[in-house]
Amino acid sequence: MSIRYLHAMLRTNKPEESHHFYTQGLGLIETRRKNSEKGQFTLIYYATVEGAPEVELTHNWGDRSYSGGDQFGHLAFEVDDIYKTCEKLQSIGVTILRPPRDGHMAFVKDPNNISIELLQKGDSLEKKEPWASMKNIGSW
Repeated sequence: MSIRYLHAMLRTNKPEESHHFYTQGLGLIETRRKNSEKGQFTLIYYATVEGAPEVELTHNWGDRSYSGGDQFGHLAFEVDDIYKTCEKLQSIGVTILRPPRDGHMAFVKDPNNISIELLQKGDSLEKKEPWASMKNIGSW
């Protein structure tokens, strides 16, 4: 089984100040940016070099504030087969909180309650039962 670390997600309500910190302060490069009008958020990715693991900053539009460490979102890993990975995790007692219904993404939590995003390498796999009809089991 192959797995590759992709990114850690942090929430920010100060995207301009955060951008300055990561680019000017730490010397990271902005690798990509996505604005979602529908979802009312912006995703900004930074890395040391293109292709390296990233820091994903998520700015949820509006006046939301973050305190007490709730800025941390999740760690993301790319896997060769999302279904086999989820089956393996289930076999050792891990609850799949957001099943890979779409053949592309799943969420689990580690024993410390840290959210882990699993992303299918390349294109999404064909939808497969029982995953396709499963509902979210909890929050991630």
